[in-house]
Amino acid sequence: MRRMQASSTAVSIVVPTFREADNLPTLIERVFAATQDAGLEAEMIVVDDNSQDGTDQVVDAWRERVPVRLVVRREDRGLSGAVLRGFEESKYDTLLVMDADLQHPPESVPDLVRQLHENDCDFVIGSRYTKGGRIVGDWGWFRRLNSWTATTIARPLVTLTDPMSGFFAIHRRTWERAARLDPIGYKIALELYIKGGCTRPAEVPITFGTRQAGESKLSLKEQLQYLRHLGRLYRFKYPVATGLAIFLFVAIVGAAILAFFRWLRFG
Repeated sequence: MRRMQASSTAVSIVVPTFREADNLPTLIERVFAATQDAGLEAEMIVVDDNSQDGTDQVVDAWRERVPVRLVVRREDRGLSGAVLRGFEESKYDTLLVMDADLQHPPESVPDLVRQLHENDCDFVIGSRYTKGGRIVGDWGWFRRLNSWTATTIARPLVTLTDPMSGFFAIHRRTWERAARLDPIGYKIALELYIKGGCTRPAEVPITFGTRQAGESKLSLKEQLQYLRHLGRLYRFKYPVATGLAIFLFVAIVGAAILAFFRWLRFG
């Protein structure tokens, strides 16, 4: 992919998908309405894990109107790997990642890009938990506890209130300079922050919406992958004995919490 000159008014938006065809028309419409209103030049790369649900037809229907294109992966599936593939396909020096399910508000895309460039930041994330952020919809206690636990056990790695958000913007150079990435699980933002050596983060408050269509991809398997991912990141950031102690603590606590959740669900 031929790269364009660096600009604070252009952004490559990467959207990893798996069976999100019903959400894509609204997402595409809202994203490009927001970027056009803000005077942002934008492209969207939809990286799909071979959903076979009509995603290709949706993108084809929109590509004559807006710069959106589709990359289909038939091997090495998974959200994190899809994001990195999207980066490889992108042409601008500002990279933004968001989910397709409309829980990440498309209208906040310009805010993340603006923050990245105007305040000399190297990592900007849309946060549900910073001042001004909120969650709409009926989150039961189980989901809230699950989110709080995942965030808390990652806190020794980052200074962010919502490292699990998945809605973030970085400069291309942050990705390119990062140490070797291991894209397992679904939290590539955390890995890019740590291995990209980010030191000037910022958070933009967002209103985290409800899924419009389809089903959540979060499962017990993904949660176990997340713990495995955290273990690798702890070893990377804290390679000496202190890091080992922290990693063991997190692993024990995480395993206990997962066992508790499983007991609650299945008895």
